Amino acid sequence: MKIYFVRHGETDWNKARRIQGQVDIPLNGFGRHLAEETAKGLADVPFDICYTSPLGRAAETARIILGDRKVPVIEEERIEEMAFGAYEGKCCSKKGWELPEEFQRFFDDPEHYIVPAGGEGFADVKRRTGEFLAELFQKDELEDSVVLVTTHGAALAGILNNIKGRPLGDYWGVGVHKNCAVTEVEVSRGRAHIISENVVYYEDEVAPWEE
Repeated sequence: MKIYFVRHGETDWNKARRIQGQVDIPLNGFGRHLAEETAKGLADVPFDICYTSPLGRAAETARIILGDRKVPVIEEERIEEMAFGAYEGKCCSKKGWELPEEFQRFFDDPEHYIVPAGGEGFADVKRRTGEFLAELFQKDELEDSVVLVTTHGAALAGILNNIKGRPLGDYWGVGVHKNCAVTEVEVSRGRAHIISENVVYYEDEVAPWEE
């Protein structure tokens, strides 16, 4: 099995550095452009099936990448973005910061992140994304398949933290992936190997989301 994990394209809230979480914010024009460029880069990949977060920005990214391919698209709640509860909609840029000071732990100290009302912790996201992976890896009918997975920044970091077998404190790994960045993973006998990570197929400049 070969899996292509893709973070969704840009939204207006991404651009404004507002925390989206599970608020269903659509792609903006630039986000669709990034997805279209990514579609060109993946045009020769023979996808057999797609799993997408049910949130519109991930689902639309999947549709753009797949184009005219007749591929089953399955909505999967376990790869939905991390829930931020009361923090959703708040600005997390250095210049427009609207959050409690301890929210900085979200970036710097995931193990001690204080979960807001209605939100999830990193362990919660790691657990549900890990359950999704375990189920996917065990699907004998997909053993020789090529799979597209479209998801979100924090959810994708959880997926890769599981694949790498890293502790929760190293949740972010190489950092939040760029919008529409692609990570290619090969799975053999239930074991996953990362071939490439955080690869983009566009030449546009996208600022790191923390700025």
